[in-house]
Amino acid sequence: MIKIPKPADFSFKITVQSHGWYDLSPFCYDKAEGILNYVFLDEKGKNAVAGSMRENGGSIVVELGNSKIGQARIERDVKHLLRMDDDMSGFYDSVLKEDRFNWIAKIGAGRMLRSPTVFEDVVKTLCTTNCSWALTKKVVENLVEKLGKKATGGLKAFPTAAAMASVDEAFYRDEIRAGYRSPYFVELSNAVAAGKVEPENWLRSEKPTSELRKEIKGVKGFGDYAADNLLKLLGRYDGLALDSFLRGSFIKKHNRDRPCADKKILKHYAKFGEWKALAIWCDMTEHWFEK
Repeated sequence: MIKIPKPADFSFKITVQSHGWYDLSPFCYDKAEGILNYVFLDEKGKNAVAGSMRENGGSIVVELGNSKIGQARIERDVKHLLRMDDDMSGFYDSVLKEDRFNWIAKIGAGRMLRSPTVFEDVVKTLCTTNCSWALTKKVVENLVEKLGKKATGGLKAFPTAAAMASVDEAFYRDEIRAGYRSPYFVELSNAVAAGKVEPENWLRSEKPTSELRKEIKGVKGFGDYAADNLLKLLGRYDGLALDSFLRGSFIKKHNRDRPCADKKILKHYAKFGEWKALAIWCDMTEHWFEK
């Protein structure tokens, strides 16, 4: 068992349910028990272990099966995926100035669950484009089941870039059911496996967000929406990542159900500056946390 102290402003439940990632394999969330399950992988992708995370007092408790993965690696992954080291003070200062938004700071919302690696988040983001959530879940499930490393007990981890590069486009079409994304998966996994694209470096990049967004859009299949969504998982919240859900929710909540131009939405959240992507996301999902 591993115990990781929580930050003072951290909410496990709200972070886990911040968006749909908890519903994508190898995550599995037991809402009733408040337990988040995940299959962890070592740095070289050779060993996998099923683990569970739960809140207990002032700590996040991690329980693991038989593991050849060191405790330091597990702690790093848990703190990363739960955003436990993220400094949210600037965001909370900005929302506390607005009566309609101060609930965000009061309940500790704003941290967005992510995967232990940027590569996994890149692939999963590609799986969300131009399709239903049900299809996204199925494609990710297939990737894990057919290409993931097996842990003791039979559960599998998310596949490495090398594992994804080991199969061809036909496999993605026929076995993964990835459709038009199939060649994108082939190109991305081969580039990452060969070191030509290094998504993990995006976390540490000192480039301005506009330049980093341009680099991310160099990955085939990434437009403005996908790039801005990934940037949120990298800790950059400049772009709103507007999609049908956010646009539809905004006009219902703030524009009397009347369609409006994106520039009106941008203007509405401009006062939050570098945090505006989190502000709109929390605003549009407020009803998730009303209870």
